[in-house]
Amino acid sequence: MPHSRFESIGAYLPSDTLSTEELLSRLATPPSFDLEKITGVQERRVHSKDPDNYEDSFTLATRAAQDCLSRSRYDAAELDVVISTSITRSRFGTRMYMEPSFAGALAGELGATKAITFDVSNACAGMLTGTYILDRMIRSGAVRNGLVVSGEAITPIADTAVREISEKYDLQFASLSVGDSGCAIVLDEAVDDRDVIHYVDLLTAAEYAQLCLGMPSDRTEGIALYTDNRQMHNEDRFRLGPDSHRNFLESQGRTFADEQFDYVIHHQFGAAAIPWMNAICEREFGSPMPPDLRVIEKYGNTSTTSHFLVLHDALGDQKIPEGSKLLMIPAASGIVTGYLSTTISSLKV
Repeated sequence: MPHSRFESIGAYLPSDTLSTEELLSRLATPPSFDLEKITGVQERRVHSKDPDNYEDSFTLATRAAQDCLSRSRYDAAELDVVISTSITRSRFGTRMYMEPSFAGALAGELGATKAITFDVSNACAGMLTGTYILDRMIRSGAVRNGLVVSGEAITPIADTAVREISEKYDLQFASLSVGDSGCAIVLDEAVDDRDVIHYVDLLTAAEYAQLCLGMPSDRTEGIALYTDNRQMHNEDRFRLGPDSHRNFLESQGRTFADEQFDYVIHHQFGAAAIPWMNAICEREFGSPMPPDLRVIEKYGNTSTTSHFLVLHDALGDQKIPEGSKLLMIPAASGIVTGYLSTTISSLKV
């Protein structure tokens, strides 16, 4: 059975920035802890609200996809699949769309007239979920290639949090760490081991689903995110991913050390939590973790796009040598975790 690979990558970041210091200055009741120290977020990008240049989810996704296709060997008309994985689905300003599919609208905008189109919603694991599905479609021979894309105009949850937080500890504090972005990747069939997705798998532990919930606020007009970080960031939850990965490797007669990963990319949800996750992984695997790549300091938690925004930035800064082997580890509401192993050589920014 053939494998897939990452053929090209693109991203789009709004030009407007907002510092954590400035965001916290808007709160009526400041947090009882150092939010910037815990999350690591110094600033984030915020979509433009200028009526003449409004950047909604569709705008961010379209520009990221165009950037991706600008360095792909495929034109939009040659794509077999377009998968949209955004959490936020705003178009024509703030209006939210569920139907028709975002992927269908994006394919029409890009000129992917022959592509199968569908949306996937799996919280912050969205782009990795789209990658998982497209990898299986390519490996099965159902399609030759495809685009996975996401545009996240998600900072309105931060606006809601600023309006509503009134306690020293509030379930909306995690909303203050998010940033807006777009990201896209093209996958096709691997031709050698220097560019290949070795394996990708995801799992859901629904017993933790109530710990992070997004919904319309019942206090003001707007969307809110309620996250119980005290329960989310615990050892039992953090063990789900490495335990699953270890079991997979053992079934193949391999160990984590055998994989010889050069870098790991975690979901960008907290600078303090990631070292703890790495420590748990090292204990469960019985092997050191590779260096982790991150962009949380300057972009914040960009939800579905976070792993690929890290990859895009690292490639642009030439931090990833050709032939590097990467491990991507999702962490999403649901609760979703898993692992993706890939070697990249020709992927460029």
